[in-house]
Amino acid sequence: MTDHLNLFNHYNVMNGMDQNGKIIAEYVWIDGSGLTLRSKCRTLDKKVVTLADLPEWNYDGSSTYQACTESSEVIMKPVAFFRDPFRGGDNILVLNETYNWEDNTCQKLVPANTNFRSSALKVFENDDVSKEEVWFGIEQEYTLIGKKSRFTTWPLGWPDNGFPGQQGPYYCSVGANTCFGRIISDNHYKACLYAGINISGTNGEVMPGQWEYQVGPCLGVDVGDHMWMSRYLLSRVAEDFNVNISLAPKLFEEWNGSGCHTNFSSKTMRSGVKGMKYIEDICARLGAKHKLHMGVYGDDNQKRLTGRHETSSCELFSFGVGNRAASVRIPTSVANNGGAGYIEDRRPASNIDPYVVCALVADTALLDKTEAEPLIKHFELWKSWRETVHIEQL
Repeated sequence: MTDHLNLFNHYNVMNGMDQNGKIIAEYVWIDGSGLTLRSKCRTLDKKVVTLADLPEWNYDGSSTYQACTESSEVIMKPVAFFRDPFRGGDNILVLNETYNWEDNTCQKLVPANTNFRSSALKVFENDDVSKEEVWFGIEQEYTLIGKKSRFTTWPLGWPDNGFPGQQGPYYCSVGANTCFGRIISDNHYKACLYAGINISGTNGEVMPGQWEYQVGPCLGVDVGDHMWMSRYLLSRVAEDFNVNISLAPKLFEEWNGSGCHTNFSSKTMRSGVKGMKYIEDICARLGAKHKLHMGVYGDDNQKRLTGRHETSSCELFSFGVGNRAASVRIPTSVANNGGAGYIEDRRPASNIDPYVVCALVADTALLDKTEAEPLIKHFELWKSWRETVHIEQL
């Protein structure tokens, strides 16, 4: 506890220092793993008010699984910025799309291997999607890792010589025997609120050392921006406690896995004007493309979606009112309110790319003629490339 107080006092002293009118901008991007975030800082001469105030920048993509040494410069284009909860003041965190040069002439930029945001925009900007003002809320589950080596991955709070007691008392728990890592969850919660991320809540999960937070409701592509920056903040907070974050969907066979349940609603759905029939029709559309969705719903998701531990089968699509063992859950409040509200897609794993998943949900639910083909092609090319390289992940 003393170490944590010293760290808190250190931040207070550092954040009180005069920066002589300069601003620190921490540029954040998704590396070639599709899961890990990287960042580096630059000094700006004045407070940032709009995206136009932020210059493009670059980094060495040969060190981030995104470029070869002979053509290593990856360009960053700012797409969103947030208040910096670690440095305070007018300092900011900048989220970026990433681009490679198509060839050595440096005449044309193309999206980097994990820049799925740029192609997801094609879906969100479609007239039939934008007029429906699609809202998303994502429930991000994760595990706090106290020990990680080549031989073992051990969650925070687990005994050194075996497994903890059976699951049951850990969900939304209180007390030192059942709740592990609350200080990290709480600090992350406050960091998100300070930054301006639309975080709506948090809770302890079923497995000890496992937590969840919720981002949303967010409009369209904003949910991906807020989700990625919230993940960055989570790793930064945990870093100060010498703890790692795992987004693996299934660490242990006999324990609940980690998901990224994705809640979706359209303007028509929220109004309830078309009743339950509208929601059931959307569920049927999702079911018709179940295999396509499962292909982008996270690595190792088949280990999690077994039909056990509050999951559906990865092979079969299902939906139902209040059913947490279904692929898509319709909340009982929505059914009781004549179909006004939202649905919860429970299939996505904890390690999804939110741009890909949310764009595909909107595309399948609302469009008769898909806009997602470029997005899916980009994603599949990246997955095929990734199989040829070794990328270390928790």
